[in-house]
Amino acid sequence: MAQSEKTSLLSVMAMANRPRLRMLALATTIAATVFLLWQSDEPPISSYSDARQLRGETEPDGFVINGNYTSYDETGHRKIVFTSPRIEQFEEGNLATMESPNAELFSATDPEPWILEADNGSLLRNEDLLNLTGNVRVVRTIGNRTAILNTESLTLDNDQGIVYTDDPVVIVDSVGTTRAKGMKAWINERILELNSQVEGRYETVK
Repeated sequence: MAQSEKTSLLSVMAMANRPRLRMLALATTIAATVFLLWQSDEPPISSYSDARQLRGETEPDGFVINGNYTSYDETGHRKIVFTSPRIEQFEEGNLATMESPNAELFSATDPEPWILEADNGSLLRNEDLLNLTGNVRVVRTIGNRTAILNTESLTLDNDQGIVYTDDPVVIVDSVGTTRAKGMKAWINERILELNSQVEGRYETVK
């Protein structure tokens, strides 16, 4: 056996028989590691802080960045395509909340989808209800005619294929402006019902 190998073996045996030396060596290693981390330009705590900031203050059970949700009918055709830059999911109540949601609603009788936009949204997945709040905008196109509905809140019942609200609504299209308190619309039937306080201003089409 070479002299250097004997020396290494003796050192290991001596270390094994001396707990204080082992502890001193471990403490020296830890101290050196802490020193190197302290001197680093990017301490490891930054990645943890970034992760917490990305998760958000509401501490959801899960979250999705640039999320996309698609629902299909029994024949396999799309019923709704929903997108949001951030979706937070909560196990309690099977709830999902969204930032700046955008939804496209499809029907079997209308080639153009209804388009829904809002500042915020929440999806109750058990009931398949989508609630939109804040600067809600609904765009509907039929041929060359486009109508835009504005309100502060709107609920989409995906199972029933209806949208409704009790808040004031303003509908603007190529022939005029209609205002009302509350509305209900059936997507497949292309029927819009205004609840009350309906008033309109229309221009004669020449």
